[in-house]
Amino acid sequence: MTMMDTLANGLTTIMNNEMRNISECIISPASKLLGRVLRVMQLNGYIGEFEFMDDGRAGKFKVQLLGRVNRCGAIKPRLNIKSDEFERWEKHFLPSRDIGVLVVSTSGGVFSHREAKKEGIGGRLLAFVY
Repeated sequence: MTMMDTLANGLTTIMNNEMRNISECIISPASKLLGRVLRVMQLNGYIGEFEFMDDGRAGKFKVQLLGRVNRCGAIKPRLNIKSDEFERWEKHFLPSRDIGVLVVSTSGGVFSHREAKKEGIGGRLLAFVY
């Protein structure tokens, strides 16, 4: 069985384990992009510690779940957005103002939409979490 989108796959794994109140999960296969998205989720308090485990193939992430994720998912297609368009996509993907984060890939790295807005840079929408 091949997984095409490691990011969507990883976020679905987190979602499924959160719904079953499991305290940690293993996401396989790992990818650099997934690692960066997990970092944003961690910085925003949605997940606890996570570590990369080398299995000789693509590797795995072991993620500590805190029970704070109500929903998360990959955004497809990965839309290009300008720094002044975040508002519109927040309304589209997040339940209300100041709840949740959009994860954005920018020229400066992977950030939450708040950081990207503060820096005044746009990028590509990767994921949402609340």
